[in-house]
Amino acid sequence: MSKQVADQLVEMLVENGVKRIYAVTGDSLNHLNDAVRRSGKIKWIHVRHEEVGAYAAAAEAELEGGLACCAGSCGPGHIHLINGLYDAHRTGVPVIAIASTINTPEFGQDYFQSTNTIKLFDDCSCYNQVATTAAQAPRMFQSAIQHAINHKGVAVFGLPGDVSAMPAEESTASRQNFRCDTILRPADHELQSLADILNKHPKITIFCGFGAREAHDEVVQLAAALQAPIGYSFRGKMGMQYDNPYEVGMTGLLGLPSAYHSMHESDVVLLLGTDFPYVPFMPVNNKIIQIDEKPEKLGRRAKLELGLCGNIKDTVEALLPLITKKEDDSFLKAQLNLYDKVKHHLQTYVDNVGAEDLIQPEYVASVINELAAKDAIFTLDTGMSCVWGARYIQATGQRKFLGSFNHGSMANAMPMAIGAALCYPGRQVFALCGDGGLSMLLGDLATIKQYNLPIKLIVFNNRALGMVKLEMEVDGLPDNETDMVNPDFALVAQAMGFKGITVHHQGDVKGAMEQAIKETGPVLLNILTNPNALAMPPKIEWEQAKGYAITMGKLMLGGRMDEVMDIIRSNYKHLLDVI
Repeated sequence: MSKQVADQLVEMLVENGVKRIYAVTGDSLNHLNDAVRRSGKIKWIHVRHEEVGAYAAAAEAELEGGLACCAGSCGPGHIHLINGLYDAHRTGVPVIAIASTINTPEFGQDYFQSTNTIKLFDDCSCYNQVATTAAQAPRMFQSAIQHAINHKGVAVFGLPGDVSAMPAEESTASRQNFRCDTILRPADHELQSLADILNKHPKITIFCGFGAREAHDEVVQLAAALQAPIGYSFRGKMGMQYDNPYEVGMTGLLGLPSAYHSMHESDVVLLLGTDFPYVPFMPVNNKIIQIDEKPEKLGRRAKLELGLCGNIKDTVEALLPLITKKEDDSFLKAQLNLYDKVKHHLQTYVDNVGAEDLIQPEYVASVINELAAKDAIFTLDTGMSCVWGARYIQATGQRKFLGSFNHGSMANAMPMAIGAALCYPGRQVFALCGDGGLSMLLGDLATIKQYNLPIKLIVFNNRALGMVKLEMEVDGLPDNETDMVNPDFALVAQAMGFKGITVHHQGDVKGAMEQAIKETGPVLLNILTNPNALAMPPKIEWEQAKGYAITMGKLMLGGRMDEVMDIIRSNYKHLLDVI
């Protein structure tokens, strides 16, 4: 059998280190599927929903730092990819999506399952083209690969079914990727201007994002010289919290008052590798300096005193010799003291003992943190699961967080855990799932069983869309249609063929978690958590407090007094803080 275009594409994926294609096979994808089978050098992962495949590929790309691949067949298969690809593109990870489509003679004829892939994927890709000849295919595929890697985003390669079966034509262009190591930092005069500002002002706060993850040691050295506390974003936590005597936690919707206070009390806030999106948490009366690899991000969240383009590690290394060491540590000590109080406050929720089927989610997260390995990988659903993971899972320098940090989608934790488990079969993978998120893509529990992935699925089952409920309440709206009537997720896991355990009592959480970790295969823990556990952000606006009070009044007038009392009992410490 002569080499087909499909064989050629598989060869190119293998050459670029791709080990898996996440996809649901069918019609226009069948020749590619068969080429994977005949190659034996790459694995076809049969997910149940293409969105899961896109999320799994994104997780693999982030963990490995290289190219990952997913695919969808014509029409609905393309559309199912969209949410996961949006997440990957906004996260900035290199994913190539093969969008196989109808045969070329049927283009423009409103054929069965036809979609316009160029229009469809335009907003979630850095490359998006359709090959219509065998000569085009390898050149366009190579360009797609290079775009994904070098632009750190999604490249979509449209592949008509008939083109994939055509005899391959060798490309006249290079099939080699040129990955050039560069040093990226501001010019000397810009660095001196930065140093002058930092040396002049006594109270500095450093705030780090994911872009600073490879500069941990350099940032800590800078903090030591400046006597500066270090805050960080959610996505930046795993890279910055560990071995860091200057850290004061996160800010933002999931964060803590200590980081918020530090940023607002300082003379200068130094933003390193972060595109922190929440403007209400950003100070307005301080001098703000931002450093980022992408200059288009500078100043789009806050008014800057100085904006500089540079890799954080390269920039801080060059900056350190220009810094005059500060002796006054009074500002730093005040922020660290506040952080100690905040951590003590958080512990009070861990120590609360919930009643039957009202387990405190803070306690659950603390147990996961205690029992998980130092190099465990955690995937977190958007919503309340994110809150508990953000606040109670601690960094070690080896642990990883994966979540829908920029796109904010539900249902990402379980699919990302699939990619993580396939990528690192020897490491613990915990998926912190909301009941709402898990319900959305429940069918891919079968994928976990099919490949016997040792994922530990921890379901924070609060029988509600918890974050949405809180959003409505702080807007003064009684929650409506946020409740969920769930199946017994443990029985669903058992029906899928692996162990499922439902936990009703807080005293049983640790034992169930230990049992799950000992199991060599997948385990689902269905933990019935307190639906009235709140997650207050570090900054409570008066309108939010007023809205919350109005909501409580409406609930009482509507005959839901028992629910109001449960909320107060569960969150009296949070509510005292608001008052």
